[in-house]
Amino acid sequence: MTKKASYEYKFPSIKGIQASQEYYITMCPLRLIPKIFLFDEEELVPELRAQRVLNKSRIPDISNYILDNPKSYVFSALSASIDGDLRFIPAEGVADDDAVGTLHIPMSATFIINDGQHRRAAIEEAIKEKPELADETIAIVFFKDKGLKKSQQMFADLNRYAVKPSKSLGVLYDHKDPTAEITRNVVKDSNVFKNLVEFEKTTLAPRSRRLFTMSSIHQANKLLLSSQDSEDIEKLSLIATEFWDELDQYIPEWYAMRSNKASSGEIRQDFIHSHSVALSAFGRFGSTLLKDKNWKTKLANIEGIDWRRSNTALWEGRAMRDGKISKAHDCILLTSIFLKEKAGLSLTPEEESKENKFKEERNIKNG
Repeated sequence: MTKKASYEYKFPSIKGIQASQEYYITMCPLRLIPKIFLFDEEELVPELRAQRVLNKSRIPDISNYILDNPKSYVFSALSASIDGDLRFIPAEGVADDDAVGTLHIPMSATFIINDGQHRRAAIEEAIKEKPELADETIAIVFFKDKGLKKSQQMFADLNRYAVKPSKSLGVLYDHKDPTAEITRNVVKDSNVFKNLVEFEKTTLAPRSRRLFTMSSIHQANKLLLSSQDSEDIEKLSLIATEFWDELDQYIPEWYAMRSNKASSGEIRQDFIHSHSVALSAFGRFGSTLLKDKNWKTKLANIEGIDWRRSNTALWEGRAMRDGKISKAHDCILLTSIFLKEKAGLSLTPEEESKENKFKEERNIKNG
């Protein structure tokens, strides 16, 4: 990209045709992104904007992703409309007709992001922290702006069929998240999870032959290993695998499933212990349990728990709300508190307060 004295940007570009309209693909230095894409629409009502309002809470995560992975971060192209008199001049001596050339855009033109405003904001923040990123590039797909309605329609069309990958698939493919790697190891090595894990979806269909989702195991492992000092993935994987295999002894339905004595659908329908609220509660409970050198002995105290959903005297309000299993934070907390008490572990003052409040409310409700 270069500037001329006549105040225009010049982008080496490739021209394409889509829906009978020209568009242009170019590489833009990151340092230029904050300068040409300005935010000035936040005070406008939605019907006068061509984008959603910037969600500033998302920016640090995206920016940190760049900063934490300077050698491996990946961004898809930005899509933008240009409100100005652009000119495309084909390059001389290029065999492919007039598809390769230079896109000339007046510096007075307005650039409107149709897709990628959060990436744009994160790039600006990342450059402040790491100025050397400024000379790296990102692909941009430029369209000729044809008014507010067209820009709004482009935003709607670009997002209409966008499908975010499931959390389970994200865990399977994420090689930067240590807990994701640990979870992959545990699923591979633990007797509990072999052949019983859904890798692509975050929910299980009634007739699914799987008992657990990758995402729920990942969340449980994150809680389980939260108090560990080590960062050694192999060591943490062994700790987690040992915990789940030891716990398996006290959940007879899991063994029944592996022995073909019960179906996964029946177990999920009738019991709580395979759902994410229980797995997360096991993880939270296990985090405290593993601090005890006699943890295996104390874990044995949970044997005989009635995990049936029909046991509403125990689970309603704790792991269920109005008869439905809930993975709300409070339900995970209350279920883990029950497990800690069952195993003979001490509660924190906050946990004692939470449990006492739960019991008081239940007594009032039951009259």
